Parts: sequence; structure tokens; C-alpha cells
Amino acid sequence: MPRTIRKIWAVLTSLTLVAGGCAPRQPFYFFEDGDLSHYVGAIQKLEYPDTTQEPLAEAAGAVEPLTLSHADFDSFWDLSLEEAIRTALENGKILRNLGGRFASFGGPRPQTGEPPVSLLTAPGLTPSIYDPAITETDPFRGVESALALFDAQVSSSLTWDRQNRPQNFNAAGGTIFPQQLLGDTGNWTSGIQKRTATGATWGFANSTIYDNNNSPIREVPSTWTTNYDFTFNQPLLQGAGVTYNRIAGPDFFDNLYGRPNFRGVLLARINADISLAEFEAGVRNLVSDTEQSYWELAFAYRNLEARKAGRDSSLEAWRKVHALYVEQSRGGEADKEAQAREQYFFFRAEVEAALTDVYRCENRLRYMMGISASDGRLIRPSDEPTTARISFDWQQALVEALSRSAELRKQKWFIKQKELELVAAKNLVLPRLDLVGRWRFLGMGQDLINQNYNPYNADNIDPLAGTDAYSTMLSGKFQEWQAGAQFLMPLGFRRELATVRNHQLQLARERARLQDEELEVSHALVEAVRNVDTNFALTQTNFNRRVAADRQVEAVQAAYDAGTVTLDQLLEAQRRRAEAESAYHRALVDYNRSISQLHYRKGSLLEYNGVFLAEGPWPGKAYFDAHRRARQRDASIYLDYSASRPGVFSRGAITQNFESVGADARAMQLPPRDPATREPTPAVPPATPELLPAPARNPAGS
Repeated sequence: MPRTIRKIWAVLTSLTLVAGGCAPRQPFYFFEDGDLSHYVGAIQKLEYPDTTQEPLAEAAGAVEPLTLSHADFDSFWDLSLEEAIRTALENGKILRNLGGRFASFGGPRPQTGEPPVSLLTAPGLTPSIYDPAITETDPFRGVESALALFDAQVSSSLTWDRQNRPQNFNAAGGTIFPQQLLGDTGNWTSGIQKRTATGATWGFANSTIYDNNNSPIREVPSTWTTNYDFTFNQPLLQGAGVTYNRIAGPDFFDNLYGRPNFRGVLLARINADISLAEFEAGVRNLVSDTEQSYWELAFAYRNLEARKAGRDSSLEAWRKVHALYVEQSRGGEADKEAQAREQYFFFRAEVEAALTDVYRCENRLRYMMGISASDGRLIRPSDEPTTARISFDWQQALVEALSRSAELRKQKWFIKQKELELVAAKNLVLPRLDLVGRWRFLGMGQDLINQNYNPYNADNIDPLAGTDAYSTMLSGKFQEWQAGAQFLMPLGFRRELATVRNHQLQLARERARLQDEELEVSHALVEAVRNVDTNFALTQTNFNRRVAADRQVEAVQAAYDAGTVTLDQLLEAQRRRAEAESAYHRALVDYNRSISQLHYRKGSLLEYNGVFLAEGPWPGKAYFDAHRRARQRDASIYLDYSASRPGVFSRGAITQNFESVGADARAMQLPPRDPATREPTPAVPPATPELLPAPARNPAGS
């Protein structure tokens, strides 16, 4: 029977194991309600920040964009180039750019096939109007931070101690030292410390101590002690001098690694100047890309008009051939009808592509202007591209390019920064020799201060009875002083000499970079001058080509009507006329773009567009304080700091308005204008005046 029970138990256990499996099981809990809202099933989640930043109205309020299938808009917006640049600057908190697609650095033509997303891909690389102020107020490398190292520092501390401890003294010694020490001690220290531009540290401190205990050897149970210290520390070799301290700053060693960390006032000022140069370059690029976008939109309209003219002429030819094809007349053969139909659809596709380019270019101009992508209006440039030949004096342009380039000025600031750092690094090779001193006035009394002048008097039987600490100190009987020198010199100066060599190499590298940048500027200026001359010549040539192509269409059309030429010759002439029209306007727009790029290269683009950089007005209190300080200097005695004053490291404000810019430029008309029509005429005057086509007025109506 027991064996049978064991068999049954083994079978039940096996069935239980098979049914339960080997998987772990959750324990059973009483009072479990099933609320697992606090359960976290993942370490990280994609979450949205809790911010109150409302979306930009221009972005959130954009209407449906213009496309081929949705070409309805309310009105045209005739926009001048000046208004476009002004709007871009007004909305330019972030100095937008087209991400290199408009080739601000001298590319032949912009690319318009992709949207501008440079800000989304690299937001930290896009300059803004806040960058100079952010650099100025940097808590570690800013000007105010560097000046703060020379500010006076006030320190104060107050502590109170209670003593209650047993002591190891026998009964005989208890008459001198108590077996249980009871007392109170208070310590209040305060002071002010100031660093000077010469590297010296001056200090003035006070220490007041209250001491009360049950020691039987004390004359009175409680006493007050106060002292005033005047201290100074003046470096004589390493760390001495106005020049060094304004370059390196007082705390020039990194607290973590002990390496030189120059962050003086002069270097902070240079960082601010570098940020201003970067800001100027950002504004210049914004203006350049805006102007490039404007002229590209102007070409898109002209190109659309040319394609529409080709489409209309091909449609007219197709209708004539189709009529002959229906009547089964001569000239209406099936192959000719198909050829004319193919020509029409070819130009129709060209018109559709050109209209899409108008929408794209208009959208890019809107982006550069910082306005909504679509608002029911279609921007149409109102300024005509110039046809006048502009000539620049090469030597003057080269001098301007080398002196006005924001990139070269930025690199020169880097060089000046490395020069100053090298001066500071050479100071570290000197040994450390400091003069130190201290003068102290002391006082002790039963009270800290009272109404009666009762200083400590050692000749009295009870010298502390009824005295106060300040009366004792003011009596001048207790004075201490200390004077000395501290010397520190590493044997070999290994790290210091390596620091000097490192800064020498950095300076050599920055100077080499400047030379190559100047070489690059000269090459880019050569390319810009060449583009101006080439595009002017192409404008002349394509204008004559356009006139010739137009006359060819007229002649071939007449010959075709007379039956002396075939249809394919007429269609080919119409196609060449459309291409010549587009090529002329392409060359004309490229000529205006190349003029802008030449000003870009020689550093006068902002002046060319009437843009000047200036600091905004200060608050009224700042003008009041500045005037007060100016009056203080006027009433002061002048002291010559030539012995310790650092050398000049800035030549002053840059010149934004060159009187001679454009003075030597001579305007030669391109091509010669007819005084009656004010329109260009070909190199060989035709029998009748040739007029330029009017700009597209309703491209969506094609």
C-alpha cells in the first residue's frame, strides 16, 4: 500500500511539472487591485518637452502652396530688390542661408531642386543676431567675466562653538586645569581683497574672537580679541606687469590640470571682435543669398515667358497642319501632323517646368525674406536687371578685397590673439618671485566695545578688568608686521618652454592660414572679374542671337507659307528662337549676379546694397553714467601709464563707406540703347527696332 501511494504521488508531481513548465511565475499578493500605472516598461522613451513656445504665425498660417494643379492666387506682389533685402534684414534674427545651393562663394548658378534645410541639419552653425552679445556675456570667456577677475571680493564668516568636554587632570592639577572644560567661542571674520592690473593683491581683513571658558588661570572668564590686517602680494617676475595680467588674467592656471588657461581682458575683447566679424559675414551672406534669389526669380519669369512664346507658336503651327490633315490636303501628312503635335507638347512640358521653377524660386525668396511660404500672393520682381557695362579698377578692387574681407579680418584677430598668448607664455618662463607683507593692529579686552576709553594696560594689577578690545587696538600699543619674499622656480622649465613653443607653432600656423586665405581671396576675385566680363559678352552675343532667331522664324514662316521649305525647318526655327530668348535672359541675370558677386568678393556688398552695421542705442542711464565719468576724467589729473600700458592691438573701427568705390567705374551701355524706346538694339541695327519681351504678368494663366 505505501508503495502504491508513492507511485500515485510521483505521477501527480510529474503531471504538475509538465503542466507548469519551467517558466518563472509571478507571486500571489493579497489586496492586489490590478492598477499598474506606475509600472515602467522601458528605460527610454521618445517624449515631447513641456514648453509654452507658440509656433511661428508665418509657419503655422501658410496656405496651400502653388502647384501646377493648384495655380490660383489672389494677386501679384510687385517687389523691389531694396524691399526684399530690407524685409530679410528685419526678419533676420537667425541669419538664414540656402546651404550653399546659391553658391555665395562664386558658383556659376544656383541649384533650385531642393528645399533649404541647412538650419535643420546644422542649427548650431547658422549665425544669429544674438551671437555677439552672447560672446560678450560669456561667463567664462566674455569681457565682463575677464574684468570680474579684477573686482574687489568681499568675504565674511561667522561661527559659534560650544565646548563641553572632560579632561584628564588629577585633583591637584584641577586647580589650574578644570577636569570638565566648559566654554563658548565665537569667531567673526570679514575682509575685502582686490587684484590690480599689475598683478598685485591687496587685502584688508578683520577678525573678532569671543572666548569664554571656566579655566581658573584666566583673569576674567570672557575676553574679546580683534585685529585688523593690511596685506599685499606683488609679483616681481612671473605674473607681473599690466600687459601680462590683461592678457592672461589673474587666474590663468586651470584648476583641474594646472595648465595655462589665458582668459584676460584683451583676449576676451578679441573674442568679441571675432564674433562681430562672423556676424558681419552672416549678414553679408544673408544679403547675398537674398539678392541671388531675387534675380533667379526674375529669370524664372523671363524663362517662362520665352517658353510660353514657343508653345504658342508651336500650337499655331500644329493647328494649321492639323487642318490640312483633316482636309487630306498637301502639307497635312500624318508624319507632319505628328511632328507638329510633338513640338507643341514639348513646349508645353517646358512651360510646365518653367512655371514650377517660378513657384520654387518664389518660395526661396520668401524663405530668405523670412515670411510665410505662401499667403495667397505671388511675388513678382519689379526691378529690371541692368544692361550697363560696369568696369572695376583691378588694383582698387584687389586692395579692397584684401582689406575689407570679413574672413581675413577674423583671421587677423586670430593672429593677434596668438601673438598676445605668446607674450603671456614667455612670462611663464620667468621664476616666481613675490614680495609679501602684512601689517596688523591688535586689541583685547573684557568687552568688545564700550563708551569709556579703557585700553589694556599691562602695568595694572588687573590689566583686563573693564577694558574693551577696540580701545586697546586704537591705542596703537599692539602692532605686528611681516615682510618677506617667496621664490619658486622649476628646474629646467620643461612645461613652460613647451608652452612657449606650442604658442609659437600656433602663431606660425595662423599666419600661414592668413597667407593662403589672401591667396584664395585673390583667386576668387579673379574669377569674379572674369565672370563679369564673360557674362557681359554672353549677354551681347545672346541678344544678337535672339534677334537673329526671331528674324529666322519670320523668314522661315513666310517661306513655309509659300511652300518653299518643309515643316521641320519651321519647327526647328521656333525651337531655336525659344532657346535663344531663354539664353539671353539667362546671361543677363548671370551678369547681374556676377556684379553682386564681385562686390561680395571685394567686401563692398553691404555698401552696394545700402546696408551698414552699427550698434543700437544704449539705455538712457548708460548715457548719463558715461557723461558723468567723462566729466570725472576731465576734472582728474592725467597720469602717464606708458611704462606699464600694453601696446595697441586694434586699429579702430573698420571703414564701411569707401569714398572711392565706383569712382573709376565707367558705365558703357549694353547694348547701345535706342533713345526713343530705351531698349537694347543689336550690334548690327536691323531695319526695324527690336523690343525686349515684357515680363510675365500671369504665369499661372498659361
